Amino acid sequence: MDRGYDGTSLARIAEAAGVSKSTLFKRFPTKAALFEAIVTESWQRDAGDAAARPQTGDLRSGLTTVGHRYADLVGRPGMTALFRIVIAELPRFPELGRMQFQLGKLPYFASVQHYLESEHEAGNADVPDAASAANQFLGMIANYVLWPRMLLTDWNPAASDIHDAVEEAVQTMLARYTPTRQADPKPER
Repeated sequence: MDRGYDGTSLARIAEAAGVSKSTLFKRFPTKAALFEAIVTESWQRDAGDAAARPQTGDLRSGLTTVGHRYADLVGRPGMTALFRIVIAELPRFPELGRMQFQLGKLPYFASVQHYLESEHEAGNADVPDAASAANQFLGMIANYVLWPRMLLTDWNPAASDIHDAVEEAVQTMLARYTPTRQADPKPER
């Protein structure tokens, strides 16, 4: 898709992939169907994996797991290319933006929101608005890992810098959403 969405044909994709046109057209009758599969696959490699979701009970550990998975996901070179195509073609093909949001970002966001709701319900976090909290958390990470890559072709932060960015996001979330527990009263003597 180096020619953009509009400049790419299924025939050209079949040729580049080394498959017959009939094979590709049988599986993906339209370019939109192929793009939908690309978006879904790009976002849900681990987002849909129930075993990959953190267990409720340790907010720090859960946020750290979610944060590193998200940084890995949005930091993939293919993800940057996908976002660039969607943004470039959005004025002419608004359905690409809706597809990217509904099939990609929204389900991933919902899984983080669900995790935060679970921690809130278990009393491990004070998150009255899990949607807002999920947005804040993912935004802090994307602001360092994804968005510079969108504008700077040479942006390639060290793994340790990405790790630090995730840890800072976790610390910010803990500072805001760790419940304040009343101290046990001192026993009378």
